[in-house]
Amino acid sequence: MTDSATPSEQKAASTSLGDLLGEVTKDISTLMRQEVELAKAELKQSASRAGKGAGLYGGAGYGAMMAILFLSIALWWALGTLIGGGWSGVIVAVIWAVIALILFLVGRNQMKTVKGAPQTVETLKNIPATLKRNEENR
Repeated sequence: MTDSATPSEQKAASTSLGDLLGEVTKDISTLMRQEVELAKAELKQSASRAGKGAGLYGGAGYGAMMAILFLSIALWWALGTLIGGGWSGVIVAVIWAVIALILFLVGRNQMKTVKGAPQTVETLKNIPATLKRNEENR
């Protein structure tokens, strides 16, 4: 053996194939467990953001329902009297419509922040390159 051999080559020369395969299997198993844990953490964070966004969508739906209710009451009141108290219902309905719009926009922005598991995807992309580098050193 020459001095130019890498530490990996020296270890490969002095270790049995079964031991080397055992180490590789152990390393891959550890790597996969770590990737699963990372994925769990990222998905938990994404689910939390999605839940907040869904709650805001629910608020927007409730606001829209209230707008329809008050618009209906206002129309009924305005048609019943043609002047007067019916317009107060329109004002309340417009306020609820604005609230529904604000909740919808905030909910939509919250949903845009949901990214899934970007770190897991990135680190999984690096695994083939890492294995390829080890093959090049042979």
